[in-house]
Amino acid sequence: MTGPTRDERVELALELLAHLEAEELSLAEVVDRIETVTTDPTLTRDILDTAEVRGIIDREGGRIRHNRGGTFVRFESQVVQKEGEFDCRRCGASITTGHFVKFESGELGPFGSSCIRKVLGRE
Repeated sequence: MTGPTRDERVELALELLAHLEAEELSLAEVVDRIETVTTDPTLTRDILDTAEVRGIIDREGGRIRHNRGGTFVRFESQVVQKEGEFDCRRCGASITTGHFVKFESGELGPFGSSCIRKVLGRE
């Protein structure tokens, strides 16, 4: 089974950035979120550049301002829990309940209960 293509990873990361609830984050915090999709530094730069071109974010020095359009993840309908043996995509911890975010471009996860909140900017 092959993973998502480069374009699919870019779209998934862009959707994640578009749905962040924090209005402003440091570059490191944004990269932390993007790394749930890819750890390729070139692709990360491309994602940030594309997000800026599409008007999802504005960059000022080391800060990223989110251009919210009223979009956010609805936990009740867009986050699903699955039971099984997983490793959290953010912290790498072994988990038995994985939280997955369903975006139009695909599914992102699994995450532990605290990491899903961090990834989406709720903590």
